Amino acid sequence: MTGPNPKPNYASSCNACRQCTPLGACLAFKGFEGAVPFLHGSQGCATYIRRYLISHFREPIDIASSSFSEDSAIFGGERNFRTGIGNLTKQYHPKVIGIATTCLSETIGDDVPAFLKRIQKDVSGDLEDQPRLVHVSTPSYTGSHIDGFHDAVRATVATFARSDCPATNRVVLFPGMISTEDLRSLKHDVKAFGLHGILAPDYSETMDGPAWEDYHRIAPGGTPLTELELLPGARAAIDFTHVVEDKHLAGAWLRDNANTPRHILPAPIGVTATDRWLDLLSSLSGQEVPEAYSDARGRLIDALVDGHKYLSRVPVAVYGEADHALGMTAYLSELGMDIRLVATGGRTPGFEDAVGRILPETEHVRILNGVDFRDIEAAVEACKPTLLVGNSKGYTLSRRLELPMVRTGFPIHDRFGGQRFLHLGYAGAQRLLDTLVNTLLTHKQDTSTTGWTYL
Repeated sequence: MTGPNPKPNYASSCNACRQCTPLGACLAFKGFEGAVPFLHGSQGCATYIRRYLISHFREPIDIASSSFSEDSAIFGGERNFRTGIGNLTKQYHPKVIGIATTCLSETIGDDVPAFLKRIQKDVSGDLEDQPRLVHVSTPSYTGSHIDGFHDAVRATVATFARSDCPATNRVVLFPGMISTEDLRSLKHDVKAFGLHGILAPDYSETMDGPAWEDYHRIAPGGTPLTELELLPGARAAIDFTHVVEDKHLAGAWLRDNANTPRHILPAPIGVTATDRWLDLLSSLSGQEVPEAYSDARGRLIDALVDGHKYLSRVPVAVYGEADHALGMTAYLSELGMDIRLVATGGRTPGFEDAVGRILPETEHVRILNGVDFRDIEAAVEACKPTLLVGNSKGYTLSRRLELPMVRTGFPIHDRFGGQRFLHLGYAGAQRLLDTLVNTLLTHKQDTSTTGWTYL
């Protein structure tokens, strides 16, 4: 394992390997019933995030904004904030307004919690008609989109959780920032064990729903608010993460504030992680793992044997959001690949140690934490992998160095259906295996002077 990252001789970020903090918060809020994200800051931030999410999910998404002007940036944005909340309430009638702050409003020191207290004091009429306001602090200079995502989920749970909640038979899962197909896969898993499962957030419909006959200003779906109120009484809360700190996680909040039994697991990417996930569901439900899962696991193991000759000792570089990169690293290690580089853009405490726990030998592995693609490209040129695994932002690197690339995670802007890529479970591991092998075979064919027809 390498030591600390060498200090760069530049202060800027060149092609960042992360997205801004409020982007993650906006996506998280889209996973709750009747919620609309609201950014306190400039209109440009909302436009950027909206366009970025649309290009991955290919669904309409509205993000409201307090639309700072020059006056707001100097004298404060409370007037814009109050006007924006009022307009959003009148036009959309949301059940929830998820408020995230941008760098500008945080830098000038706007006191959003004080704004909310004054708004609530001034509210007249039926309180049942007023949306619940959830606030999360998300300046991008303090984290990445993953921090914003987890912090928004935690803030939403803390806002809705009832202090007098009775004990229930629910199992609440906080899956992190995964694909819509991954969310549907998890819901299928929980249901297969006969459990009453709640995913928070759940944007599998709001960000990947069916075609509408009539336009909806707020997409149907999302975690029901009535279920959020009952989360403290759940029989179990499950956080999926390798490395995110408890202070960001909703499961940890339920444990600390409601004594909810809490479990922490890595997202089920690959054989071992999926085994752990299903074993936990079996323990919680008191049921054996259904035969369909045993069959799927058997087919996967058979495919791993068949594909071993193509993947064994193939040098690979992995990059992306920390938890996803760690999950992919664990699976690629199971496949016998030679992992040369593991990199993440957000500055993630404990990332290096997490890689060390996953890989049996790390002496030759380059680990980069809190870097951009300028750093990653230099490391790739030095460690010479023959395959890249990560999101679409690595495409220019792949093209420049003429390396094949397998797209996983977020964002995927240059392929169709990126929001539906399946990573989790035995089925996800099977699809990833097929994609890895076929990507290498395609590259071999395309670069061969012979033109192999049998590989």
